[in-house]
Amino acid sequence: MTRTPLDRLLTPTSVAVVGASARPGSFGERLAIEALRSPGVQRVDLVHPEHADVQGRRTTPTLADLDEAPDLVLMGVPDRLVTEQLAAAAAMGAGGAVVFGSVPGLHDEVRAAAGGMALVGGGCMGFVNPVAGVRALGYLERHDIPAGPIALVTHSGSLFSALLRTHRRLEYALAVSSGQELGLTAGDYLCWALDRPETQVVGLFLETVRDAATLRRGLAVARERDVPVVALTVGSSAAGRALVTAHSGAIAGDDAGWEALFAAYGVHRTRDLEELVDTLELFAVGRRIPRRADGQVGGIATVHDSGAERTLVADIAEAEGVPFAPLADATTAVLDPLLDDGLHATNPLDVWGRGADTEGLFTACLDAVAADGGVEAVALAVDLVEEYDGDESYLRAVERTHDATDKPVLVLSSVPAAIDQAQAGPLRARGIPVLEGVRSGLRALGHLRAQADPPPLPVMEAGLSRALAAGWHDAVASLALLADYGLAVVATRPASDVEAAVAAAREVGYPVVVKTDEPGVDHRARVGGVLLDVADDDAVRTAYAQLGGLGPRVVVQPQLAGAAEYALGVVTDPQLGPLVLVAHGGSRIEEVASRVVALPEAVLADPGRVVAGLPGVLDEARAPLAEAAAAVARLALDHAGSLTALDVNPLLFTAGRLVAVDALVE
Repeated sequence: MTRTPLDRLLTPTSVAVVGASARPGSFGERLAIEALRSPGVQRVDLVHPEHADVQGRRTTPTLADLDEAPDLVLMGVPDRLVTEQLAAAAAMGAGGAVVFGSVPGLHDEVRAAAGGMALVGGGCMGFVNPVAGVRALGYLERHDIPAGPIALVTHSGSLFSALLRTHRRLEYALAVSSGQELGLTAGDYLCWALDRPETQVVGLFLETVRDAATLRRGLAVARERDVPVVALTVGSSAAGRALVTAHSGAIAGDDAGWEALFAAYGVHRTRDLEELVDTLELFAVGRRIPRRADGQVGGIATVHDSGAERTLVADIAEAEGVPFAPLADATTAVLDPLLDDGLHATNPLDVWGRGADTEGLFTACLDAVAADGGVEAVALAVDLVEEYDGDESYLRAVERTHDATDKPVLVLSSVPAAIDQAQAGPLRARGIPVLEGVRSGLRALGHLRAQADPPPLPVMEAGLSRALAAGWHDAVASLALLADYGLAVVATRPASDVEAAVAAAREVGYPVVVKTDEPGVDHRARVGGVLLDVADDDAVRTAYAQLGGLGPRVVVQPQLAGAAEYALGVVTDPQLGPLVLVAHGGSRIEEVASRVVALPEAVLADPGRVVAGLPGVLDEARAPLAEAAAAVARLALDHAGSLTALDVNPLLFTAGRLVAVDALVE
């Protein structure tokens, strides 16, 4: 079977090291050493025009002198020589190459020279494929890199090496330092890894999205296969949103693209490296919470040897939205006789009393909460410090409970620096995660719960490719666009002189609202361009005169009273395309921190779930707001080629329905 360039790159049987060096400590020497330490590679050719012998092996002067094309070429040459060496590799039919240097000013030339080869880098540390026994590294790494379930792709080279060297049980099916992604992108590695059964967890550390379509395809495969994707991002995929004037861009924020993308595919987004590592270990080492037929996911239970640390865990869990399962009466009936006077059978559970028979006491308590039907995961929340008297009670207790149940059982530590690795190592080897921090560990447990209740998979669809006319859209045209998609809109009458404004007010009925409708006035309320409670003809004339400084164009609308105001919007991310925003509306839209940003496809897949993410929505308004959000999502997809931004604000909830009162189209 013919192998693709990407297959040849990541699972090579032959490797050529261009620039392999005999000079001690040089980059070329390190590159050669690592290539020769690849047990899965059948042939390693060392290429150098002057050094005849490297690592006790004869070299070849040039790539052209090789008698067959290598699957993988490692570029150990200065940046100025990369282009010509890539061209030589491509000409002879090599599968792929790794460019370690950042090749400043040569990015286009490097891409062109690579031709049809699969290209890693530049500005990267390389990759390892422990399953295939491949080490394509530009630095010396520890000899033993065990194979495991994690596929890791990171834009950071330093994080790449750190995650290969951690004392945690993080074992890899593939680990790639993707660098500048002049050729292959994170999505390419993700899709390739997910085609292999050994990949059971994905870790991503990303600075930007360079190929949104491929990344989304990979995330969809992970979602379909129920493979957890754990991600940490820095920077923003939404540069340039400040160029639009719509409120939606400001409300969505620079992070909206990541937020919407990850929410759509159930990606577990982490806040920092501690949470990333705890979550990767929890998914890679431990058990999963099964999905229930009713879609409900229970809570966690923690067992402590300290009342104060129990309170700390409870406080942080509440702040992070990780629920404790209420214990069943049958569970408390088992626990009560085990506890000393003054301790109560509650969750989280403080067990410590006189310290008698620690192993038996903690085993019995852990077993009891693990047997509770509402408990989905059990944590022994102790510091796991080195015991100078050799006591292994905690170790044996958690092992016994782990062996007696099929639920996730783990250790949650408050003080990572105090963890005794001599105890943690055997636990991890047995499949018991040891999470190193209360906040990061609890958030990891939150991700474990979320994996059991994933969002519906969004279907990528292109819409109808309708075009919007360029330039300014007045109030009537903007609201008419919304009406085309099924949104209720307020009656709106334009006027360009005072008597036309009076006639319009009589037509829609008093009291009315008079607004400027001049081109260039993007936010009417900010410039005093909205006048409320206009009660009669004379008041209309006064209002028209008051607005005259902004220009002659106005619109007149009936004044509606509502129980609540909401806002919908569309912003355009340069990489991901249109995003839908749902928020509370009115004049304070930019002061309200809560909002939801979602891919249009995710809104269409389950609009109710998207709206449920916005706190404070009236119960009776949820269904209409979900319908309106779906309509805006369809509009965003249909006009993706021409719509830059859209504001619908306020969207007034009145008489049991939502009515769009104002809109801004860019």
